[in-house]
Amino acid sequence: MTNRANGGRRGHSGSSFDSFLEEEGIRGEVEAVAIKRVLAWQLEQAMQRRRMTKQAMARQLHTSRSQLDRLLDPSNVSVTLDTIARAARALGKRVIIRVADVKAAKRA
Repeated sequence: MTNRANGGRRGHSGSSFDSFLEEEGIRGEVEAVAIKRVLAWQLEQAMQRRRMTKQAMARQLHTSRSQLDRLLDPSNVSVTLDTIARAARALGKRVIIRVADVKAAKRA
């Protein structure tokens, strides 16, 4: 279904996914897991590029392999910024964190 008034694009109907998550009271948790998934993927990719095993990475971080597994677990959001930063440094990376304004909700 197209709408000529908006250049042939489909119109938006219903609420946004963000508002659904807000209504369910899980937006913060979902965002944290999404961020952690990206972070874990980036760390694993950097380890692969350097051909670094989990055992070698854990040794470089002066930690256990099980602790490294928690860091690389996409669903475990309870890792500290210090641990994340140390892992990034061990891979020749750095962590950049930014706080951004929330866009104002569109009003009907």
